[in-house]
Amino acid sequence: MRRALRRLPDRGRGPRGSQDRARRCRLRGRPGQRLELTGRSVDTAVSALEERIGHRFGDGSLLLHALRHRSWCSENPGHESNERLEFLGDAVLGWVVADVVYRRHLDSREGRLTDLRKSVVNALALADVARSLDIGSCLLLGRGEDTAAGRDKSSIISDALEAIIGAVYLDGGAVAAHDLVVRLLGERLLQPNGFSPYTDFKTMLQELCASREDLPPVYALREEGPDHAKFFFASVLVNGSVLGDGEGRTKKQAEQRAASDAIHRLKGAASTEPNA
Repeated sequence: MRRALRRLPDRGRGPRGSQDRARRCRLRGRPGQRLELTGRSVDTAVSALEERIGHRFGDGSLLLHALRHRSWCSENPGHESNERLEFLGDAVLGWVVADVVYRRHLDSREGRLTDLRKSVVNALALADVARSLDIGSCLLLGRGEDTAAGRDKSSIISDALEAIIGAVYLDGGAVAAHDLVVRLLGERLLQPNGFSPYTDFKTMLQELCASREDLPPVYALREEGPDHAKFFFASVLVNGSVLGDGEGRTKKQAEQRAASDAIHRLKGAASTEPNA
């Protein structure tokens, strides 16, 4: 399978001259518009992100597309959000992880392989990778989402990582995407002990709250959009305070992502406490 993949042609790799011209103008918005990210130009931020992920885009508009959250697109009509790229990247990620765990665990049965794949393809694991790449600082977010600490929400940055994987697949082909996933997931993917057994974040959060003698978590849910394309937003409250937020295309996905976000915040707070 790997040999067959290497015969696939690269995509988006035009002649050197046209590629250089594309790189000089690719990160501009509309004519006369200059987009800014926390005081830095998009060009600078995205170029640095390319270095961190280890892929230089022939079509840089794909990476910019992967960084556009739906909240920013709502405030800037005429731009497509990263949701379609996220859909593609999720499928590519699942394929790569399934390919690797199948080849690495030759004696494992189907159920075990499924558990291994789920332990990598989940919001908490992907958010950890996204934070290590500082993807949050490069996101195009709406003002409200930005103010609400959206750059560190597990659901938002894990979705952006999947969108970037989708963008790399379109830009460089299957081999480039396969190599990117293996490179970014590293020990989580290649070492049997790198897999986390926890994939049910609501249960994990409930157990964590019990160990801290907190009240059980409570979830608040709202929805937007027509019946055929609903989008759900969840917040999880612990001891009466909002501790995590998540969004998704189903109630379950939104609540799981909110729980994942809360776990990240609780563990972060614990690591900064004296004698932690």
